[in-house]
Amino acid sequence: MIESIAQSGLGEQVVTDAFLKALDQFGLAVFIKDAGSGRYEYANEIAPRLLGLSRSALGLSDSDLFEASQAIALRAADQQTLAVPGRGVRAEHKLELAGERHEFVTWRQVVRDGSDGPVKLLSIWQDVTEARRKEAQLQNALAQLEQQQKANDALRREVQDNQVRDTVSGLYHRAHFEEQLRREADLSSREQREFALVAVAIDNLDEIRHKFGVDGCERVVEALGRLLRANTRAMDSPCRLGGDRFVVLLSGVGLAIAHSRMEQLRRQCAQHIVPFNGQQIPFTVCMGVASFPHTAGGVDELMRAADRALANAREKGGNRVALASIQFAPQEA
Repeated sequence: MIESIAQSGLGEQVVTDAFLKALDQFGLAVFIKDAGSGRYEYANEIAPRLLGLSRSALGLSDSDLFEASQAIALRAADQQTLAVPGRGVRAEHKLELAGERHEFVTWRQVVRDGSDGPVKLLSIWQDVTEARRKEAQLQNALAQLEQQQKANDALRREVQDNQVRDTVSGLYHRAHFEEQLRREADLSSREQREFALVAVAIDNLDEIRHKFGVDGCERVVEALGRLLRANTRAMDSPCRLGGDRFVVLLSGVGLAIAHSRMEQLRRQCAQHIVPFNGQQIPFTVCMGVASFPHTAGGVDELMRAADRALANAREKGGNRVALASIQFAPQEA
């Protein structure tokens, strides 16, 4: 504000009584000091009150009125203004007044007292302490609202996530998985591409439960859930069907690649040790891999093909990956 006011009234950089009276209407502090000595020669009635001065500034310098560090900063602003006599200089100052910090915006400009008078330095001061305080409060309130919004969004995502994920393993529930499976089958049918389905089971979970209890079983399920999430992509859908049964949808992946990825996962499980109550729980998994459309042409048949391959892996002692049989269409005579 003070910049536009000063520029509008100092077109010729000449101070007039009319201009000084006009400044009083805006509640601004106005000073004029000698450019050489730095001593104040004019101060309007508002100036002492606005700057918290206990005495008149007339005949005094900044070092007489303010603390040393503040006086140095004010003098530096004066020198900067004197270096560009044709232009005014806007500055900001923070002053300790009566034990309280005040913030000011100032406009300094080299002027003449009359058309041919000596060179002076005009300074106009505006106290923006209250405005800055309100601005800070507004920014703080906006930051709190943004933080609350983020917390609400996180809570909403958590609630939505809990509706589709198993709380122990962190994997999708059956309903979400079946919906994703139908979508993947429809997309693959339209685009004539492959995808794989893997049935997974924890070996000897009853023995783990007998030795380590229900809590020990849950730690193993948690570990497998983490490994499944780490070994699948965002477009894949690992799911816990219940108990020791898991299933994984591998989007856009053929039988060979699915087998390779699940073999890597099988080795990780066999090497993974689950800490529990000062003990270590080893575990292994067996898997059955089926693919669309090579081992099955529909969703239900695909699930059955993966289950048959899983059963085959279990019959051979577990800790292995078995592939479903590939369908061969009968050739026409």
